[in-house]
Amino acid sequence: MSEQIKTIQQALWNSANVLRSKMDANEYKNYTLGIIFYKFLSDQLLEKTCDLIGEDFVDLNQAQKIYEETYYDEEVGQDLLSELKYTYSYTIHPGFTFTKFMEKINDNNFMLEELAQGFRDIERSHPDFENLFEDVDLMSRRLGPTPQKRNQTITAVMKELAGLNFAKNADLLGDAYEFLLGQFASESGKKAGEFYTPQPVSELMTRIAIQGKEDKLGLTAYDPTMGSGSLLLNTKKYADENVENSIRYFGQEINTSTYNLAKMNMMLHGVPTDHQKLRNGDTLDSDWPTDEPTNFDVVLMNPPYSQKWSADKGFLDDPRFAAYGVLPPKSRADFAFLLHGFYHLRTDGTMCIVLPHGVLFRGASEGKLRQAMLENGYIDTVIGLPENLFYNTSIPTTIIVLKKNRTSRDVFFIDASKEFEKVKTQNILTEEHIDKIIETYNQREDVDKYAHKASYEEIQENDYNLNIPRYVDTFEEPEPIDIVQVSKDMQEINQELEQTTAEFLEMVDDLQVTDETAELIQAIKDVFK
Repeated sequence: MSEQIKTIQQALWNSANVLRSKMDANEYKNYTLGIIFYKFLSDQLLEKTCDLIGEDFVDLNQAQKIYEETYYDEEVGQDLLSELKYTYSYTIHPGFTFTKFMEKINDNNFMLEELAQGFRDIERSHPDFENLFEDVDLMSRRLGPTPQKRNQTITAVMKELAGLNFAKNADLLGDAYEFLLGQFASESGKKAGEFYTPQPVSELMTRIAIQGKEDKLGLTAYDPTMGSGSLLLNTKKYADENVENSIRYFGQEINTSTYNLAKMNMMLHGVPTDHQKLRNGDTLDSDWPTDEPTNFDVVLMNPPYSQKWSADKGFLDDPRFAAYGVLPPKSRADFAFLLHGFYHLRTDGTMCIVLPHGVLFRGASEGKLRQAMLENGYIDTVIGLPENLFYNTSIPTTIIVLKKNRTSRDVFFIDASKEFEKVKTQNILTEEHIDKIIETYNQREDVDKYAHKASYEEIQENDYNLNIPRYVDTFEEPEPIDIVQVSKDMQEINQELEQTTAEFLEMVDDLQVTDETAELIQAIKDVFK
């Protein structure tokens, strides 16, 4: 890791520390990430201003002066704003840039309402920014009991970020933002699952799903339960450099706060607004997307586990579920999420979804759905992951790889449940573990106690039960017991015990005996006879 990225990460983390004592991570992440994003928008605008008018960019303070002069220039001011609006879909009043706010903070005349107005202006500038900062409640008493205290709190957050130019470090800022999301997730406990998939799991899923499509121009990626968008954005990381800027991202998220994080995350990673189509909605309600494209090269999902859903009979006519003639149970929506994602997969695409192990063996309607998918050859690979990989649950999970265009109905099983490194209270997949899983997945050959390619007939014999231990035997024979050696060890132990007892009794004999202790000492000797 470079010193530059460490510096950015530290500054971002310091800004979060200001709020840590005032609220829990699931709340203060919205303030920290919102203010970071506003500074990014501001810095980007100032640097672009210098570029548009042909001035060399020196620093943000110099760029602020240039922006103010040009903004109020009757001849060129409107042209500049039009160009900025065309490029970024927003503008910021010169009095509301982050740099101007810092100037006011240093002069002790910054007012929190001005930052709130800056947020509102951004939200009104374009539909993509609508309600973006609604979870950054600058009037909340959690920030302080009085307006002055609240002002001081937010000012302290802003000061931690002031020394960085987020536009200049845009490539690194996206990674630093991901780092911060991971830190928040580790502190948020069960609520972390709403917005974050640990990077090692995300990497493993993406590397599998994108195989063979790394160089595809205009690659499409879809995550129907996208959280903060981190899993979806990994597609860019593992695509070839010459096509990464042509990827189009599609995602849906039911939680409005998390949906806003995803929009910020996309922009911080340099994804143009016309290359992302994100929706704040419920994947288990009406279908989306319904406008072209509706099928995607890569589908990645880490949905809420065993969540309840309506299972309304009307879904039997929904094209996502109609082909199966049965719906997942009300008490567990795991298969509902899976079928939704699979419906939106291109014929030549790959889908990876992480779910609890129950989907592999539960019966009733889930058993029928699993059988139908196996009969059609849709389930390509099942990968068992270690327990305690996720911040919101300690249960072991499984990655299911699905494809539509397979010519075989076999299923490849990998038991990677022991492939982890323990870091504090969390288990993690290291790069070595990920590489081993990927290599095994690609070779698709049996590995003793680790991987097995099961024929369709073998799966039939197991009544379409995909429980991994049925196919990958990880039982280790205990080492044979050497009776002769055990006997010798026991003799040595007995000899040592006799010697120790004798030495102890000698020490007891040396004790001074009184009327009060005589009975006790005799009792001790009787025990060791």
